[in-house]
Amino acid sequence: MPKRRVEIALDLACVRCHLGFSRLTRAARRYRADGGEVDVTIRPFQAEPDAPSAGEPLFEVWRRTRGEAFVRQVASDTSFGVADGLELRFARALFTNTFEAHRLVARASAQGLGEQMAERLFRAYFTDGLLISDRTTLARLAAETGVVAAADADGTADAAELRAELDRVRRLGVQVDTLPYVRFEDGTVLEGAQPEEAYRAALTALTPAG
Repeated sequence: MPKRRVEIALDLACVRCHLGFSRLTRAARRYRADGGEVDVTIRPFQAEPDAPSAGEPLFEVWRRTRGEAFVRQVASDTSFGVADGLELRFARALFTNTFEAHRLVARASAQGLGEQMAERLFRAYFTDGLLISDRTTLARLAAETGVVAAADADGTADAAELRAELDRVRRLGVQVDTLPYVRFEDGTVLEGAQPEEAYRAALTALTPAG
């Protein structure tokens, strides 16, 4: 089976991205299990680039922006994500800036661990209630995933590169309401959290990579 190349633009505090990424990675694992190769490139996007890094309970943010009725509705729905094997604990999630988390994914990707690192960060945010802007927390998650620490003591050398990449992704037309934005090598684009079979079909329909 030929090698496939896929890009996914996502934010690590976006539940649609969590769902879409999980489905895409499952489709990729099935393709690999059948003897194929899939190169998944993760592109960063910040839905809330001005979010503070201190962290605030997500439900409190939603109460201000979406109202109490919305919070109660989400809190009462324990089935969301179950079909995808995800344990989503919105009441524990800490709304925060995702810039540092995206930098960790970029560093992990350079070490061939981008998919694993993104999955762990999604779980840290939506299940474990961890503050994914905190460098100590990120260092622990990196070590847990096998990602080697940044060479510079402050881990800031790649910040400019990430800002440039964030700008580039936005210029491509990716927007909050199109997340996750998945582009296959033949130009096929799937926006939003599509079913796993949609990603699987796109993978198997691609023409061989050159």
